[in-house]
Amino acid sequence: MLKYDVVIVGAGGAGMMAALNASKEKDVKVAVLSKIYPTRSHTGAAQGGINAAMGNRDATDSTEKHFRDTVKGSDFLADQDAVEFFTDNMPAIIRELDYMGVPFSRDENGNVAQRPFGGASSPRCCYSADKTGHVILHTLYEQCLKNNVEFFDEWYLLSLAVEKGKLDGLVAMDMKSGEIHGIQAKAVVIASGGFGRIYWSRTTNALNMTGDGTAACFEAGIPVKDPEFVQFHPTGLASTGVLLSEACRGEGGYLINKDGERFMARYAPEKMELGPRDLVSRSIETEIKEGRGFGEGMHSYVLMDLRHLGKEKIMERLPQVRELAMDFEGVDLVTDPVPIRPSCHYMMGGIHVTDYKTCSTAIEGIHAAGECSSVSIHGANRLGGNSVADVVFFGKYAGLGARETALGRSYTAGKKVEDQAKQWIKTFETMRNKKTGKNKLFEIRNKMAETMWYNVGIFRTESEMLEAQRVIDQLIEDYKDTYIGDSSVLYNTAFINYVEIGNLLKLAKAVVMGALNRKESRGSHSRGDYPTRDDKNFLSHTLIHKEGDKYRLEYLPVRITKYQPEERKY
Repeated sequence: MLKYDVVIVGAGGAGMMAALNASKEKDVKVAVLSKIYPTRSHTGAAQGGINAAMGNRDATDSTEKHFRDTVKGSDFLADQDAVEFFTDNMPAIIRELDYMGVPFSRDENGNVAQRPFGGASSPRCCYSADKTGHVILHTLYEQCLKNNVEFFDEWYLLSLAVEKGKLDGLVAMDMKSGEIHGIQAKAVVIASGGFGRIYWSRTTNALNMTGDGTAACFEAGIPVKDPEFVQFHPTGLASTGVLLSEACRGEGGYLINKDGERFMARYAPEKMELGPRDLVSRSIETEIKEGRGFGEGMHSYVLMDLRHLGKEKIMERLPQVRELAMDFEGVDLVTDPVPIRPSCHYMMGGIHVTDYKTCSTAIEGIHAAGECSSVSIHGANRLGGNSVADVVFFGKYAGLGARETALGRSYTAGKKVEDQAKQWIKTFETMRNKKTGKNKLFEIRNKMAETMWYNVGIFRTESEMLEAQRVIDQLIEDYKDTYIGDSSVLYNTAFINYVEIGNLLKLAKAVVMGALNRKESRGSHSRGDYPTRDDKNFLSHTLIHKEGDKYRLEYLPVRITKYQPEERKY
């Protein structure tokens, strides 16, 4: 059986930042498991930038303003002690990344360049053209290699082994060989990304964003916090959902309806296109609902117009965005407006982190960071530029926390890991040899996606969500009698897909349950039957526990330190 002091699951910004910091202690043996090659991780898709109050473009910016903007953006559901810790220390993280060699764009004084982003009171979004996540990911990978971190590429997490509330290890599959391994670990950092693929065909998320780490923690007894808060990015390409960065609006792009109006004047007269994402997404959907969009049904859209920026500025600041619009929509945004519509983008909720300074959870030995987790600094709505900041910031503290945990723990007997590995080997054998099943996996997946988009999307009502609950429960039953149609051992991606769909169904059920029970509108959670925010009854985090096949819901108070809830206006 493999043994490591610290195992990181996921090789995106959070995972590699965790690995880098855990590996700075020479006696700590660190491994990173990634189901894809590390530099293909989803952090690489982050285009626009990373927030920190550096004051390079606006000398009046401050960490206090960043703190205030983040709390307001969260619709007052963020834990303010965690937010202040984050905003106070983000400038130091940018300097650290700069020192490591991240090639940030520069201003005329040679400082890290900053641009305006939605919901921010100052331009504090540090960037590298429109490839910010990509360059951070590659830099962190190089630093991890320098620190002798061991990478297990194309290894897939199957489950976490927990004995009496303490980590025993984990079980993973080497996809190349088809072998299933138990791995003993003193500490684990789950940094496996979000689970936007519950909306399968209408999401900016890559195909591998299936919530594997979140689902493994959920099964192991860690609650999922605030799953109902799903961010829909306003500017997904109309036909595919592929992301066009918020940098488009940050650089001055216009949103136009079929009447040629810049319609954001109706919804956010001061901020216009630079309103927060939840507000801009709802505004676009309202325009479509009220007949001022183009197209019909799922093919409806509005336009984003960047032509007035000119070719030179587009090529300097938004080269990748232009390429994506040409490749996926057949539109050159130098000469034409591009069709866009909101697309599921980010999960504010995730693994319940109990200590933001170590990113630890309720189970000794398990830490979590990045989009798979909820600290919570995003609350009910995340501001653009706070995601890459979140992954590198809390990735660092998760790595430091896991290192301390590993130094204070011994390896357990490993019996639980061994038993789980045997169970997974048996499951793999069964599924490989199963020739038929009543239900097709892709039909289950498509029905889940369609149900979530139409019933638990940007606008929600009780009757629609009760229908979603009924359908998801039925799909969980259908999943028990399906087959993968692939008997191979090596690279059996059909089996991986089977496990992924199971993970998504578990998490979709949690999203529906959280959304149904939150009888208010707050941030990204917008209900037609409860249109106002209800601080008296719902200024609380949702916690959903999975106990066998049963789900249990409870609430946890939001931690408020400085800013009392007020009406959110832009």
